[in-house]
Amino acid sequence: MGFKGKLIASMEIKCGGHLFHDFYQINAHHVSNISPDKVHHFNIHEGDQDLKVGSIIGWKYNHDGKVKVTKQLIEAVDDEKKLITWKVLEGDTLELYNSFAITASFEENWATWTLVYEKKTEDTPEPITLLSLMIDITRDLESHLHNN
Repeated sequence: MGFKGKLIASMEIKCGGHLFHDFYQINAHHVSNISPDKVHHFNIHEGDQDLKVGSIIGWKYNHDGKVKVTKQLIEAVDDEKKLITWKVLEGDTLELYNSFAITASFEENWATWTLVYEKKTEDTPEPITLLSLMIDITRDLESHLHNN
């Protein structure tokens, strides 16, 4: 039996949430250009450039001072609520967690990241530094979207 958890962080953003939502659906491949110290590479394993439910994507990123990889399935997209959910299929995250899902909601002027996970052991740390990474990338994207 695993140990389930949920972490949520919300932050006010200067530009409309629709810009973030559209960015992650259409221009996710540009995250590595906007935040190169955090994200090194993005690729699409299955699906088209315009990401939809069922698309499988991959990221190479910096986390806790190490280069890591993840492969994710886009599980849900709600254009009205500006919400996207990714389920981790493979990668470094699953070394510590039995399951891991990330939901991003970009309603109005708020970005909310929700991590839902099941730790492999009770001693496995909460993924607070991973949530912090998401917040830092959101700040980078906000700066890019607000200035363009």
